Amino acid sequence: MKITLVADVYSAQNNGTSITARRLVDSMKARGHEVTVVSDYDGNDDGIKYVVLDKRRFPVLNEYIEKSNGVTFAEPDREKLTEAIKNSDVVHFLLPFKLSKAGLPIARELKVPYTSAFHCQPENITSHVGMMHRDFPNRLIYKKFLNKFYKDVQFIHCPSEFIASQLKANGYKADTRVISNGVIDEFCKKTVEKPAELKDKICILFVGRYSKEKRHDLVIKAVKKSKYADKIQIIFAGNGPLKDKLAKRARKLKNAPIMKLCTKEELSFIENFCDLYVHPSDIEIEAISCIEAFTCGLVPVISDSKKTATKQFALTKENLFKHGNAKSLAERIDFWLDNPQLKAETAEKYAEYSKQFAIEKCMDKMEQMFFDAIDFYKSYYRNESSDEKI
Repeated sequence: MKITLVADVYSAQNNGTSITARRLVDSMKARGHEVTVVSDYDGNDDGIKYVVLDKRRFPVLNEYIEKSNGVTFAEPDREKLTEAIKNSDVVHFLLPFKLSKAGLPIARELKVPYTSAFHCQPENITSHVGMMHRDFPNRLIYKKFLNKFYKDVQFIHCPSEFIASQLKANGYKADTRVISNGVIDEFCKKTVEKPAELKDKICILFVGRYSKEKRHDLVIKAVKKSKYADKIQIIFAGNGPLKDKLAKRARKLKNAPIMKLCTKEELSFIENFCDLYVHPSDIEIEAISCIEAFTCGLVPVISDSKKTATKQFALTKENLFKHGNAKSLAERIDFWLDNPQLKAETAEKYAEYSKQFAIEKCMDKMEQMFFDAIDFYKSYYRNESSDEKI
């Protein structure tokens, strides 16, 4: 199968969408499929063809988007898009932005089967202007995504039941395929030694971009309230525009947070020596980082926000805390640290639970979606008299 991935965002591996896209490409290549990536990324990976586009420039926001957030977007090029799409068996559009909106009508013109994914919650956008918790602007963005892009998409990859339900609630009629982004083999339970400088510390991990909606600030507040505050070492694995602000917020902690963007090898090592994982984010389509953490043996404490899918991973009520409430998070942290035997038993339950998220099982479902799309569109395109929009 010849698969073309059209990715507005692909270059930087500092966000979940790009990392997920890379894993999809690697998995499809490993299964013997021919993969082409259309983006602004100039790659040289063996066996993968890259169609390299110019970076998209934003006259006013370029500094904020590219330098502060470390993200670049691709500028559409119709000639290159046409060349990449025309010989494909299926095209997968990653995001509903300018590049994908330019590529989708080309796929239709050329009668090439296609699918898409839903990786961007409206709240990811409205959080930048302080309107993350306002229903109206978020509903407006769902509607805009639908009218400008998804109304012409028959198959949508949804990383969680939560986001699939949000699409249905906002009028999306497509075939939504609920498929986890999947945990790669690197993330597994291992016996490792906690670094010497951390041996007397209680290490609490959170993996996520340093952005407002992820709520790193809540972890800092909760640790201040914990009875173990003097012993806790926070590790914030990630990067993002709020790094300096978060460091400033944490100045009164006895142990300054460790803040760094980690490779998958570094992160797997960290997850195998940490004592607890917290996920305080207010919004989340899936949070593969949480799954990776409990796959490595960490018990998670997760926000119960109504706009996050991550709460689906709570196996007990003690794995949830009241969203936005530092006192509630501190109580849950203390509960698990007070009960090491129960924590160990719960970690074993999570190890068994995590098996369903193995990358190969998830890629089986992605591959099947591609095959289903090919079958569907072959039939649809044969019916030349049909004027019905899909």
